[in-house]
Amino acid sequence: MLKLIKKVLKTGTATVGYPFTPLDLAPNFRGKPQYTAQQCIACGACANACPSNALTMTTAEDGETLRWQLFLGRCIFCARCEEVCPTAAITLSQEFELAVWRKEDLYETADFPICHCRECGKPYAVQKEIDFALSLLQESAALSDRQIADRRVQYETCPSCKKMHSLSSTDRIDIGRHMTTEARS
Repeated sequence: MLKLIKKVLKTGTATVGYPFTPLDLAPNFRGKPQYTAQQCIACGACANACPSNALTMTTAEDGETLRWQLFLGRCIFCARCEEVCPTAAITLSQEFELAVWRKEDLYETADFPICHCRECGKPYAVQKEIDFALSLLQESAALSDRQIADRRVQYETCPSCKKMHSLSSTDRIDIGRHMTTEARS
């Protein structure tokens, strides 16, 4: 018994004084997801990638907004949402102390207005996502304001109305294969 006590005293303390001293976390530690609603375009990539269904996107009761919701009680901190977000609106922080008194405090929500089709008036996409796509197009193609306004009409029209009114320029899309055979002499 004395040998055991001597060995324990020799090895020292095996635990950390955690609540009283902060923990040293690894730089790539995956903690609580930090969400920036101003940066989000509500594309839904994070909700599709979430394996635990902690992230959801649903249309609100009024049909005018799309609700993004994160439930930290289901989150497994896998960082899939961070990987797929095109605007880096979700990043995993170093925060890991998530104890709350009420379950409602584990929810984070954001609402985004839905764009209605210019032709039929049906809601079909988030306005912020359309604006983001147009801004990317303007930056990459250096289009004039007139061209962007024409594209806005196309982007703010639902696919069924585009098909019905032929707003999408399908004549420029070539889906055939062109094979040339040369006669060998």
